[in-house]
Amino acid sequence: MSRSARVVWDDALTTYDFGPGHPLAPVRVELTMALARQLGVLDKIETVGCVPASDDELTMVHQPGYIEAVKRVSASGLPDAGAGLGTVDNPAFKGVHEASALIAGASLAAARSVWEGSAEHAVNVAGGLHHAMPGLASGFCVYNDPALAIAWLLRQGVERIAYVDVDVHHGDGVQAVFYDDPRVLTISLHESPRTLFPGTGFPEETGAEGTSVNVALPAGCGDAGWLRAFHAVVPPLLRAFAPEILVTQHGCDSHALDPLANLMLSLDGQRTAYAALHRLAHETAGGRWIATGGGGYELVQVVPRAWTHLLAEAAGEPIDPATPTPEGWRQYVRERTGEIPPLTMTDGRVPEFRDLSGGYDPADPIDRAVMATRNAVFPLHGLDPMP
Repeated sequence: MSRSARVVWDDALTTYDFGPGHPLAPVRVELTMALARQLGVLDKIETVGCVPASDDELTMVHQPGYIEAVKRVSASGLPDAGAGLGTVDNPAFKGVHEASALIAGASLAAARSVWEGSAEHAVNVAGGLHHAMPGLASGFCVYNDPALAIAWLLRQGVERIAYVDVDVHHGDGVQAVFYDDPRVLTISLHESPRTLFPGTGFPEETGAEGTSVNVALPAGCGDAGWLRAFHAVVPPLLRAFAPEILVTQHGCDSHALDPLANLMLSLDGQRTAYAALHRLAHETAGGRWIATGGGGYELVQVVPRAWTHLLAEAAGEPIDPATPTPEGWRQYVRERTGEIPPLTMTDGRVPEFRDLSGGYDPADPIDRAVMATRNAVFPLHGLDPMP
């Protein structure tokens, strides 16, 4: 399906580093790019560099006073409680502005590539920092690169943009920025806010004209439940909204091994979701697709394999899940982390699900979650909420 694809990368993207012991360790993207390189994926997708987002670009989403506060923390390394820096989630560190602005710049470069037509798909695996608010760092996120990419596209004259967030946590920052903007459809599938940070993302949060969509899933839903929910909500809404560009966030913390959450997906379920979003980009957005990384805190077993699958999918040459991981990469993992690397590109699952069109079960918590979302927003898009 892909005609051209790019990955935006600079080794300096790994300087977004909250320090030893923090869950968001930059080695995860380092290992991702190493695995993609050794599997030959980077031979099939153009790699381009990036520059930090300028202050003018950052103010498309963030308050000038907040940017200045981040710069002060960046220079001194001292905390600023008002900016949300210096907390357990968001430790203060010297260089935080420069590191955060570079990640934002990478997602802006991806957006520019797709908008200008130099690439049909563009990926920033270091991005997806979806919790950052206009005036506050939150949830490991300082500058909200997906929101900045969307805001930049709107500035260019794009009239309809869809954002689909499959991170286990609610995409609250992106939702907040565009909550009252009917040009932007935000869809987030996440673990219920009753059991997980950030405590938002209920179905009744519908935004302007139903363009804020939230699927709050019960813990333990697994591949079958998650994919059932995805297909019951995302394709019909994207078809109805008909975006000019699709932006997606691919936090892989929905995996069963992730230490911070509980949705219990497999790598194979996640890979299936990437393929579905790729198809939907072609079906509903003329193939224009911008993808970012996001959460994911199992640094060796999950993140590198998941996002290598994402890059291969964007390149139009998906990896056979039975493919062994290269021995050179395994050795690099052992040297870099001291951990035992995975041997293949699969968890050995064959993701299957029952489509909601076959009827729903009101006693099933997944179906109840799905119907809560469909009832809240489908009529606002001219869709029948009943399966």
